[in-house]
Amino acid sequence: MTLPLTVSDEVRALAPGFTHVAVEAHGLVNGPSTDDSSWLLDDAARRLAVRLAGRAPHEDPHMAAWRAVYTAFGSKPSRTRNSAEALARRALSDGGLPRINVLVDVYNAISVAHLIPVGGEDLDRVRGGMRLVRATGDEDFVTVAGGEETVERPDAGEVVWCDGEGVTCRRWNWRQGPRTRLTEESTSAIFLLEGLAPMPVADVGAAGAELAELLEKFSPGARITVRDPR
Repeated sequence: MTLPLTVSDEVRALAPGFTHVAVEAHGLVNGPSTDDSSWLLDDAARRLAVRLAGRAPHEDPHMAAWRAVYTAFGSKPSRTRNSAEALARRALSDGGLPRINVLVDVYNAISVAHLIPVGGEDLDRVRGGMRLVRATGDEDFVTVAGGEETVERPDAGEVVWCDGEGVTCRRWNWRQGPRTRLTEESTSAIFLLEGLAPMPVADVGAAGAELAELLEKFSPGARITVRDPR
């Protein structure tokens, strides 16, 4: 069954150049990071360095577009960076990219190599369809702080991904909630690749196709569908 994904008119009005590609996968095999998934992350950092050619990540036109959109919905982009910029900064630092698990390593590598926000959600934990909306400020975002589960509320007007149970990711793609994140036990997932003009739609699609190829490599026989850009 295909997971319904919708983008509200309010979000389209805020970011008319927004495009997303969804990659849905079933029969995945996940586990701790491996030498191969670690190599992917190192290679992504090398690809990023070539792409930036000495510039800081926020100077890239695509990242500048995300900063402008974050500012438009009331977020400070230098404090709450979009996921791609945050990962890119880590990739270029001495510490490098974190190793989480195979599936997260794979989509983080695509995010860094293409400088595009990519998220992954466990389909078995998503309730109903997923919607990208501007928050009312009353929604629940369940997270963990200081080792304790806590409930936050997004700011009114903030762009959030949510499902039937609450917010799954705050500030568009800034912070994912733990409820739907991919763990070593995850076998089904939806991956979202998000682009803004001036990134060509074809480039978003190419990143999605590369992600699908890597998922097949790490999970031979998995059932993978790449949806058309929307």
